[in-house]
Parts: sequence; structure tokens; C-alpha cells
Amino acid sequence: MSPSIIERIAATLSPDVSVLVPALNEQDTIREVIDRLLAVPLDLEVIVVNDGSTDGTAAILTEYGGQIKLVTHLTKSGKGRAIRSGLEVASGRVVVIQDADLEYFPEEIPALVAPILEGRSKVVYGTRFSGGYPKGMALPNKIVNWGLALASRLLYGQKITDEATCYKAVETNLLKSLALQCTGFEFCPEVTAKVSRVGQRIAEIPIRYVPRNKMAGKKIRWTDAPIAFWTLLKYRFWKRP
Repeated sequence: MSPSIIERIAATLSPDVSVLVPALNEQDTIREVIDRLLAVPLDLEVIVVNDGSTDGTAAILTEYGGQIKLVTHLTKSGKGRAIRSGLEVASGRVVVIQDADLEYFPEEIPALVAPILEGRSKVVYGTRFSGGYPKGMALPNKIVNWGLALASRLLYGQKITDEATCYKAVETNLLKSLALQCTGFEFCPEVTAKVSRVGQRIAEIPIRYVPRNKMAGKKIRWTDAPIAFWTLLKYRFWKRP
């Protein structure tokens, strides 16, 4: 069935890219992240989900008014649940996940989404490891990231080097169709598993990355690694996409 006139008009009014920013107690970095996102030379909407922050994050977000879409969770619900809340109000053709710290570079989003906007792919990951593991990344993190990439290859045939990257760009209609259930950091493996199960190949482009540690506010922990591996396994053998 061909799209209606209303649907065609809506498509022309929608932004190209929706950037989802889950934020929990990121008062030291959230302003710079948003300012850099707003400066990206794309037709872009910034959706920030304040996931129960107890510091000054909420006050900073109110300064932006209509420049951003703001979703507020009164209590902490987890990164995955925050992303799902943001996805509900996303209207762009492509969704990109942007952490609220400064590990990733918003200026690279145009290159990340280009294959999707040009119709060459529906899923693009930004790989942090095209030139090897970055300095400053702890050895356990290197091992886990290597293992997740290997698991993605063995379980789903995805020839990717960085399964756990934050920079995941996915065609919006596809991402919304996946019926995500994640509440925490298992968002990444759930997306990898489900796009694979529906037959999508994941493209990769190299990105810059500056790792931060627990003292700088990094929230993912070693206990999230077993959950990530289990998520890849369960969607391969037991759960339907």
C-alpha cells in the first residue's frame, strides 16, 4: 500500500536523526554534550531522558527549553528503560544513542548515520577498536569487549569488532519494531541479537573514543558482562525477536 498524503507530508517534516541521551547524574558533562549535539550539521532532534538524577542535571536540562525534547523519570530506572522512553517520542528517520559523558564525539554522528540516510544500511555501529584497543581501557574491559564481538560472530554471523559500542545507529522504524525489553546495559546485546534475528547486517565505521573510569563517573560494572553474554545467548536459542 502506498503512503497517504498525510504520511508523505509527515515524513518531510520529520528530522533526519533522533539522538537519545540517557542521563543519570551527569551535571559535569551534560551541558557540553548537548551543546555539541545542537551544533551537529544535521536535521537533528535531541531527546534527553533524565533518569532520576539527584545532582544538578535536571536544572541544567531546563535551560534548553524547546531546543531539546526532555523526558523525565522521577526515579532511576536503568539505561535500557531510559532509551525505550526516549524511543517512544523519537520522530527522526534514524535513532542514535549518545551517552551523556564525553567518551564519544558527537561530531562523528553525520558519518555514523550516512549509510542509513543514503539507503545503504539499516544498522550502523561505530567501532572504537578499528585501530586496536585505546589507551586507558582496563584489561578486563578489553577482554569482555573482545568476547562480545566474538560471541556476535559465532552466534549471529555478524562480522563486527565492537558489539558494546554506545554509538549504535538504527533506522527508527526497525528499532521500534524490535519490541525492546531491556532495562539496563543489556540494551546493546538485545539490539545486536534482534536486528540479527530479523536478517539485518550490521555495518561498522571507525570512531574516536576516550574511555573514562569509575572515578570519573563510569557506571557500567563487571557484573553487567555476564548479563550481556546471556542476552546474546537467550535471543539466539530461546527467545523470539
